[in-house]
Amino acid sequence: MTISRRSAVLLLLVLGGVALLTAIPTWLTTAGSTVLDPHVVVEVAGTKAAPGVGAAALVVAAAALALGIVGRIGRFVVLAVEALAGVVVIFSALGVVRDPSPVATREAADATGVTELTEGVHVAFWPYATVVVGALVVVLAVLVAVGSGSWRTSTRHERASAGAAAVADAGTAGGASAGSAPADATASRAASAEPPAPDDADDAFEDEHAAWDSLTRGEDPTDNGAGGR
Repeated sequence: MTISRRSAVLLLLVLGGVALLTAIPTWLTTAGSTVLDPHVVVEVAGTKAAPGVGAAALVVAAAALALGIVGRIGRFVVLAVEALAGVVVIFSALGVVRDPSPVATREAADATGVTELTEGVHVAFWPYATVVVGALVVVLAVLVAVGSGSWRTSTRHERASAGAAAVADAGTAGGASAGSAPADATASRAASAEPPAPDDADDAFEDEHAAWDSLTRGEDPTDNGAGGR
């Protein structure tokens, strides 16, 4: 039997709420006596008779909500908690059903100040219903654990991570290309600004020196030999 994730969450939430509701009514009814009143009716609610039922019911509801968001491994942990909470519900209620006298006597003492009961303890239907609800929680948790292999695990985060990695790689590549262009331009400008070769500098120096000697001798260095004729 395969149960969808949504159905499992809803069913467990309902069972947790029902278990809590079954603990609210009166579970035990008895009577005691006081100096002023020989017959005092004592009623014990399930929340007082078996406090573990209320706590375990809240755990069932909270774990049901967690079941809707956890992954493959987490779901088995949550379902184990669900089953354990169901067991707590069962044994808490059974403890009252098997021996209701201690709980009834304690509540009668709180109400009358006397620990002796004047009549027997009547057990209502509600603790038996609580046992059934706890058993349903355990059974459902087992069924969900067995049939949850077909549940789909969301891959939205994986796709988002892959997309972010692709964008990061593209940005890195673009940054490297953009950085190489200015480097090439700088290298070109540096090459164009290189000083002239040593041979060209020497030739220019010799031409200037020859022109100075010509002026010293009274010759026009720009005449190219015309002034001598």
